[in-house]
Amino acid sequence: MADLEALKQAVISGQRKKAMDITHKAISEAIDPESLINSTLIPALRVVGDRFEKKEIFVPEMMIAAKSMEACMDLLKPLMSKESDRSLGTVVIGTVFGDLHDIGKNLVKLLLKSTGFNTVDLGENVPAQKFVDGAKAHHAVVVGLSSLLTTGDLYVEQTVKALKSSDIGSEIKVICGGAALTQKFVEEKCGADAYAKDAASGVREIKRLLGIPI
Repeated sequence: MADLEALKQAVISGQRKKAMDITHKAISEAIDPESLINSTLIPALRVVGDRFEKKEIFVPEMMIAAKSMEACMDLLKPLMSKESDRSLGTVVIGTVFGDLHDIGKNLVKLLLKSTGFNTVDLGENVPAQKFVDGAKAHHAVVVGLSSLLTTGDLYVEQTVKALKSSDIGSEIKVICGGAALTQKFVEEKCGADAYAKDAASGVREIKRLLGIPI
C-alpha cells in the first residue's frame, strides 16, 4: 500500500523521483486523487512554506519541493473529474517595468500552480498597460506585481493605479511583493489590496483575498 507519509516527506525534501514513484503506486491502488492532494500534497507544501518563513530553508530548497509537488500533480490531474479539476481562478503575475529579476516571481508561479490556480506569467520588465491588458485577456481574479529594485517603486505605484482605475478595477485584487517593497508602501501609498513578504505568504494572501480556506 502506498505510504502517504513517505510521499509527504519526499515532497518536503524535494525528492521528486521518490514522490512520483509513490504517487504512481497510489494511482495503481485507485486512491482518490483529490483526497491525495488535499490530505498529503498541500499539507507538504504548507510545511515547506512554514520552514521557508522561519528561514530553516531557502529559495533553492523551496523551488525543488514545489517542483516535486508539481510533478505529482501532473500525474494526478488526468484522473480528476472536470469539477474537481476546476481552477481556483486565474492569477496574472509579472515583474514591473524597469526590473528584470524573476526568481521570486517564478517561485510564486510554481506555488500557485501547485495549489490549484491557473497562472499567467507576463514576464519581466512589464509596462503597466500590459498588466491591465493581460488581466482583461485572461479574466484574472488577482494580479501580482513583483519588484526587487527600489527604482521600481514608481512603476509599482503606476501599475497599481492603472489596474485600479481600469474598467476591471473593481473586479480584480492586486497584490505586490519583492525585497524593495513594504506593506505600508504597497497598501497605503499604492492602494494595492495586499502585500506579500515572500512567495509562501503571497499564496496565502491571494487565498485570503478570494475567501479560499488556507
